[in-house]
Amino acid sequence: MSKSLQAIRGMNDILPDQSPLWRYFEGTVAGLLDTYGYRQIRTPIVEFTELFKRSIGEVTDIVEKEMYTFEDRNGDSLTLRPEGTAACVRAVLEHGISGGGQVQKLWYVGPMFRHERPQKGRYRQFHQIGLEVFNLEGPDIDAELIVLTWRLWGLLGIRDAVKLELNSLGTSEARARYRDALVEFLTQHIAVLDEDSQRRLKTNPLRVLDTKHPETQAILVDAPKLADYLDEESRVHFEGLKARLDAVGIPYVINPKLVRGLDYYSKTVFEWVTDKLGAQGTVCAGGRYDGLVEQMGGKPTPGVGFAMGIERLILMLETLGKVPESIARQVDVYLCAFGEAAELAGLALAERLRDELPTLRLQINAGAGSFKSQFKKADKSGALFALILGDDEMAARQVGVKPLRGQGEQQNIAWDALAEHLATCAVQA
Repeated sequence: MSKSLQAIRGMNDILPDQSPLWRYFEGTVAGLLDTYGYRQIRTPIVEFTELFKRSIGEVTDIVEKEMYTFEDRNGDSLTLRPEGTAACVRAVLEHGISGGGQVQKLWYVGPMFRHERPQKGRYRQFHQIGLEVFNLEGPDIDAELIVLTWRLWGLLGIRDAVKLELNSLGTSEARARYRDALVEFLTQHIAVLDEDSQRRLKTNPLRVLDTKHPETQAILVDAPKLADYLDEESRVHFEGLKARLDAVGIPYVINPKLVRGLDYYSKTVFEWVTDKLGAQGTVCAGGRYDGLVEQMGGKPTPGVGFAMGIERLILMLETLGKVPESIARQVDVYLCAFGEAAELAGLALAERLRDELPTLRLQINAGAGSFKSQFKKADKSGALFALILGDDEMAARQVGVKPLRGQGEQQNIAWDALAEHLATCAVQA
């Protein structure tokens, strides 16, 4: 027997019952970004592998172990994008839209791909919404990104469930001095470091700071502190960011071990974390990457951005019971028509209602059926009301409006007054 067809492990279907919540979340974010002056950019999901090696760093876990890389028919090495910043920078450079100091405030949404061990909230195909800002170098734009996310958590009703963690990585020169000091310290304790930290010590030693291994964490208590190696420019920048967050009342915690997993970050780094999702605690993260554009062949260009994981935030809305009730209902009104004449009149009436009430979610019964069967389908649709159109209603030019969710008795409404009546019912509902 042939193997049944199924999705690749860690790459999930988003089914019709789930997609309304995704649309709600994405629509809420998009609407908010419009009010802050961000514009959407759409990039391909496949890029040349070299793009990610140059931007993310060849010795990062992502490039070494997690990327989906393959050769195409021309022999070119291509990779499914593991994150969105590199592709966005490539597009900005290729099309010259940040040249001459032009400020660009961009956002994107779409799937990313990493070959990780699938678990709840972490998948091999996952979806992100990301923001990237170019040619603004002050702490004011760093603060705007954080304030924007704070406002989003308020719109979603999850502010009480998230915490902001901040750190500054300093300039590349300051970070290099700290890196040398950290390597020297950890080398003295290499025998008791966990296996993963021993590997990172040779490739990406700052990542040892965010280890979850208890014995390594105990050693890090006495390790050199990144804050002691910060340059004055980064120190002033960080103080400016904190002052702005204080001004708008956003609480935060300084986490000296917060380093992020990508090579291109400098100065500000931040994460929004939660304790509501078990091990997958980070729901949004980002920071400043002032050297990345130049590293990828462009002129020196300040940059800052973040990405949020859609799967984790949707899981959080479900876990906390913050899914709006209207999301579960996909139909407001279900039209039941009995007989060919009623079906023809019902079609015309439905389109008239759609003209007068553009946001009304109206479903017409298809496939005819008895009174009982049509009402069964109406109830199953989740609609608030069933519209009834049969011979008697046709003769009186009326429509029966029957509440399906306990909002009162059936009423007969004239065709010309139906739109106004449904509008009133929708407000009451």
